[in-house]
Amino acid sequence: MASTTLPGAAALTGLRARARSARRFALIALTVAIAALATTQVLAERAPTREGTRPLAWLALALFALAVPALAATQAIWGARARRVREGERALYGRPSSGARRPAVRLGVAGCWLVTLLLGFTVPRLFRESALYGIAESLAGAIGVLAPACLAAGVLFALWWTRETFAGRTRSPHDPWDPGQEGTRRVAAWAGAAVTTAALVGARAHLWEPATWLVCALLVATLVSVVVTRE
Repeated sequence: MASTTLPGAAALTGLRARARSARRFALIALTVAIAALATTQVLAERAPTREGTRPLAWLALALFALAVPALAATQAIWGARARRVREGERALYGRPSSGARRPAVRLGVAGCWLVTLLLGFTVPRLFRESALYGIAESLAGAIGVLAPACLAAGVLFALWWTRETFAGRTRSPHDPWDPGQEGTRRVAAWAGAAVTTAALVGARAHLWEPATWLVCALLVATLVSVVVTRE
């Protein structure tokens, strides 16, 4: 008996493509935000004078102020498109195909949010080192208000993630319209971006002390890697 295409399969393919595009932009935003924040802060700490630290401190603040809404927007779009895909899969095949790996992805994204917030919460120290004490105190006060809300959000996420992890969802039967695995080049590019970003965060945490030129090279390598992830 000849195989037939299920009604709605072509539309589901389009939904999946849109979801993959949204996922890519969300991951790029996460990677660039963390790498840029870490690099700026490392360079600010290495500035020889207070006057040299000030522009980098302002840049770090601007990056953090832009990163939070950008991450929230790109991830909201990704989540909305992914939900449409799951609804289409559930209608077509009875259950979604991404249930098994979704908790791990969410945990990874939450970890990236944690790193971003920790980097942002250290910005007031850069202003203190720049002798801009009034701005440093104002930022510290704002962070003091924001920190409990972030902690509460983290607790709620942990409870939600635990429920999702033990929900017992399984992968749907073979789907001929499934796009399959990521290409080798894209996987290597994402791995490269993850490694260089982790190296920059490690430098910011003083786990190692790379030369300044190497810090800048790692940032450039991160940006090049995310460009190569183009689908």
